[in-house]
Amino acid sequence: MAALMVNSKLSFNELKELLELTDGNLASHLKTLEKVEYITANKSFIGRKPNTTYKITSEGKSAFELHLKALEEIIKQQK
Repeated sequence: MAALMVNSKLSFNELKELLELTDGNLASHLKTLEKVEYITANKSFIGRKPNTTYKITSEGKSAFELHLKALEEIIKQQK
């Protein structure tokens, strides 16, 4: 989610390289995020090769911001 917060869109391969995940592991995470509508997928072809790009939705942005706020509160409580 953090990667998609700072990039307008990322391809499956870009996410895979950035996050250092296997195809299956990344696909599983992306499927879960799509299911709850935190990201959208756009499937296309570049030449004959399939290319899927992902974008964060407004719901995804809101959920991620709430997650960050919760983490900040935990950190504040530890001080």
